[in-house]
Amino acid sequence: MTAPEPAKVGLGELALTFNHIALASFGGGLSAWSREVIVVEKQWMGEAEFLSAMTMCRILPGANQVNMAVFTGTKLRAVPGAVAAVVGLCFMPLVIVLVLAFLYFTFKEVPAVKGVLHGASAAAVALTLAMVVKTGKTCLTGLIPVALVGLAFVLNGVLRWPLLGVLGIVAPLALIWAWPRGAKESTAQADA
Repeated sequence: MTAPEPAKVGLGELALTFNHIALASFGGGLSAWSREVIVVEKQWMGEAEFLSAMTMCRILPGANQVNMAVFTGTKLRAVPGAVAAVVGLCFMPLVIVLVLAFLYFTFKEVPAVKGVLHGASAAAVALTLAMVVKTGKTCLTGLIPVALVGLAFVLNGVLRWPLLGVLGIVAPLALIWAWPRGAKESTAQADA
């Protein structure tokens, strides 16, 4: 399902939206929040487009969500949109991190600080798992996609292979699996 073309989005709205994404995902789960806002709330992208974009953003160098801000901003308002989205995503978190870094290095031996950090870690893991479940319902529709996800998890998550090595193995397998299927569907649609 693809999202309908949105009305022209203002640069201020782009910046505020990505600021909202950044601040609402405090403690982790940025991918989950960006999906919730971009796909569900704003409907700037469909689920399939978001998943494709997120995949590319993870493969490319740089921070995933900065890449996603650039992608979304460029899609909606070209280069000025990309700049607005990145500024919206990064400015307030930068200020907050600078303040928290000062506070952390001042009070890092206080036991309550350690407890807060453990709680934030648990919340980040829960948000990530929630996104996996929501997006998995869309793209893990057969045995092969599940097997490819499992292979990537084992190679990277269990065996700790580097990401580029895992992609070098899993990406060609995924392409081999998907290529004939796409050609068959296109042929079937053309014949109908």
